[in-house]
Amino acid sequence: MSRELTEQELHNLAMNLVGKELEKDGFEFMAVNSKFKKDPQFVCLKDTFLHFVVVRYVPFPNDPKAYDQKLMDKVKDHADKFEARTYYAGVGLSNASDRSLPVLLNKPYVVDYDGLISF
Repeated sequence: MSRELTEQELHNLAMNLVGKELEKDGFEFMAVNSKFKKDPQFVCLKDTFLHFVVVRYVPFPNDPKAYDQKLMDKVKDHADKFEARTYYAGVGLSNASDRSLPVLLNKPYVVDYDGLISF
């Protein structure tokens, strides 16, 4: 029997999806923080630059590209101290059979992710 994924599990799923993309794009992970709302989730190195990546799971029907400006300003201010680049990665996840239902363990789901948003 399937159960509804917890907020932490949805967050981890979003992080896994973004992490695979970062790895594919040549980012080297320096630090990974999978604690829910402990930012940034990824500190990466690519082309001699540090990159801070904030990952958020976004439930349907919310827009995964909509972000918390105050949060991103705070993370960017912190990143600037390290001459790091800052990104937001919003990952929309929804139930594949009925988007109004929760995402279930071991059941198909839909991913709405268009890549990193730079700050």
